[in-house]
Amino acid sequence: MDDFAADLIASAEEVITNEGSPRPRQSPKSNDEPAQKRGWRRLSALREKASIQDRLVDKLLQKVIPIDGAEQAASDDVPNPFDRPNFNLTIMSHNFRRFNSRIGVVFRFQDRVEALLSWQTTSHTVSYLAVLTFVCLDPYLLSALPIAVLVFGILVPGFVARHPAPPRGTLSSEQSIGYSPSGPPLAPAATPKPAKELNMDFIRNARDLQNQMGDFSNGYDRVVELLVPIANFSDEALSSTVFLLAFLGGIVMMLAAHMLPWRIIFLLATWAPVILCHPAVNRILHEARAKQQGSSAQQQSTAKAWLEKWIAEDVILDSAPETREVEIFELQRKTPAGEEWEPWVFSPNPYDPLSQARITGERPKGTRFFEDVLPPPAWEWSEKKWALDLWSREWVEERIITGVEVETEGERWVYDIWSDKEDRTGVIDTPEPVKEEDLLQRLTSWEEGEDGTGRKGDWRRRRWVRLVKRRAAPAAASE
Repeated sequence: MDDFAADLIASAEEVITNEGSPRPRQSPKSNDEPAQKRGWRRLSALREKASIQDRLVDKLLQKVIPIDGAEQAASDDVPNPFDRPNFNLTIMSHNFRRFNSRIGVVFRFQDRVEALLSWQTTSHTVSYLAVLTFVCLDPYLLSALPIAVLVFGILVPGFVARHPAPPRGTLSSEQSIGYSPSGPPLAPAATPKPAKELNMDFIRNARDLQNQMGDFSNGYDRVVELLVPIANFSDEALSSTVFLLAFLGGIVMMLAAHMLPWRIIFLLATWAPVILCHPAVNRILHEARAKQQGSSAQQQSTAKAWLEKWIAEDVILDSAPETREVEIFELQRKTPAGEEWEPWVFSPNPYDPLSQARITGERPKGTRFFEDVLPPPAWEWSEKKWALDLWSREWVEERIITGVEVETEGERWVYDIWSDKEDRTGVIDTPEPVKEEDLLQRLTSWEEGEDGTGRKGDWRRRRWVRLVKRRAAPAAASE
């Protein structure tokens, strides 16, 4: 924000300097300037003030709105083709005006498609159906379709625009002379140009763009309303049924796809929408829908009830949540007197002699009381109490813990092995001879004890376990 404040102060000082600086004396001829020039000068001053405001707003937006993606180092030799400017009001306004002045060709194409499908010109619609029929019955013609569109849709109209037919009322038209392409060009080449701002084409494009945005928003909301509840498993039984039917349908299609008459299917699929858009057919369907409105609603409710009943009876979901076992280690430390053990902490780690925390001299991490032990995130307790792990030998071997003594009976404590050389420090010049019992102790990684008698190390631990289950996600609030 310091840089932004500095930029604002610099911009404000620049504006004040420009406004407060003494203006040069005007020559006597300036009083004789026409009022039109003075009006244009005032308009340019207003535009300059507006541009200053735009720059200030742009600087504010650049500080507030984050840039998507990581910033990469710019290279002068190899520019990044995917680099895009950040949000800017000036660029946004400029691009919108450019887009709106050039989008008219898309709307004109849309109008022609609507006219073709709505049978406004019957000959055009019948020709379209004939082309669809040839392409569906002979799919190899599809490769020639782009070339035909290029020739008859772009090149021929462009040539006719350069060599137009004689207008009505001339000698050639009265003598019924056919179109002749010979001779020099009679008209300039047709070049599409963007619509000028604030003319009728520009306003018409803005109107069509406004309507298209509304249609897209309505269609998007409709698709979300119909498909999302089925596909997002908010109703797991319904989504599971759809998944099962889709899976079985995919298997059936892989086995029987080669036996289907695809040419006839595509022919009917392309003819059906065009026939349904015919005004007479559309009127008949509308009247039939109005007559059967009550019965159709009843049939839909009956079919929905049957589907829900079938889903409830035949689709079995595993409602039992996933369960896991969690562990906690109860650590106790020997008192300075060496006669009793005092509770120390409940830790997720056993704090064995060769653990990282033990080697670095860190204190064991955890909580002092059982009640403070929490389940993992997104889990909850499945059992009411902790259970002591009676198989202490197994979890010691699984973790490859060395230097400990394991109790196989009683309270199942795992003690540190006591060594009389723990308090000795310094460097031993002459190695001492190793006794036979010490050698056997070094060869084994841990010892097994039954009653826990004898001298022990400073720490002991035992393992407690408890079951947890997945916490059910809260139901989303309906809007």
